[in-house]
Amino acid sequence: MVDVPTLVEQARAGRPRAVARLISLVEGASPQLREVMAALAPLTGNAYVVGLTGSPGVGKSTSTSALVSAYRRAGKRVGVLAVDPSSPFSGGALLGDRVRMSEHASDPGVYIRSMATRGHLGGLAWSAPQAIRVLDAAGCEVILVETVGVGQSEVEIASQADTSVVLLAPGMGDGIQAAKAGILEIGDVYVVNKADRDGADATARELNHMLGLGESRGPGDWRPPIVKTVAARGEGIDEVVEALEKHRAWMEEHGVLADRRMARAAHEVETIAVTRLRERIGDLHGDRHIGALAERIVAGSLDPYAAADELVAGLTEA
Repeated sequence: MVDVPTLVEQARAGRPRAVARLISLVEGASPQLREVMAALAPLTGNAYVVGLTGSPGVGKSTSTSALVSAYRRAGKRVGVLAVDPSSPFSGGALLGDRVRMSEHASDPGVYIRSMATRGHLGGLAWSAPQAIRVLDAAGCEVILVETVGVGQSEVEIASQADTSVVLLAPGMGDGIQAAKAGILEIGDVYVVNKADRDGADATARELNHMLGLGESRGPGDWRPPIVKTVAARGEGIDEVVEALEKHRAWMEEHGVLADRRMARAAHEVETIAVTRLRERIGDLHGDRHIGALAERIVAGSLDPYAAADELVAGLTEA
């Protein structure tokens, strides 16, 4: 058994191994997870969570690294949660790529963690909300969450971040995507990376046109800015940080930040509750009751909805 209070105290003191152990307890759905979350609850709510999403190849990892550098120059303590689409967490390297993040590896003010989706759709790992809470409690002032890059379905980050950044790059079909619903509708800030390539201005114009067509904003509403960057050279990154800070200030002024965090907490509670119900239903798969319900459905004497009602009633009484 883990000494959770000591582990939390060490994480608050900035000890990377303690943070890593806490996130491991989260990922492994440890029996002590409830104790961990209870201990962390009073210590959270201070971090600014920024989600970075976009199609594969737009430069999310490079942009994340550049943002880490910018925030560190501003004296901020930064946490990075990078979601890997296939492999388990890989020693804290961003998506397993130690080269891109090597400049931050020895910085005590930066904590980097890779997590596996483990089959979870939507671009995030199922345990990402709890991992974000660990980094928040550990004193990270800014948490950058980089999603896996699965395309237009990668919209879950909008429900987990305070500010969502959508990255695009010229010459990758983004002009066509700009006319579609999906990932390009969740951005609070849009970044056209690799702006030194041909077509960058055209991509920015198409994005601006899309925002103009789709907006139904009134005076004082937030209009997502479009920032052009060359993240590999650090160009435009300060402008991205400026856009992020302006969005944060706007959200605080209009009460949007509190609303988003309330919605995030409600979604997390719902997810945990649904997961528990699924586990309880799973325990009934070999039960005579559910087997009898299945037989009645096949025989035509019971419809699936009525059977589900009976099952739910049984779970409630249990």
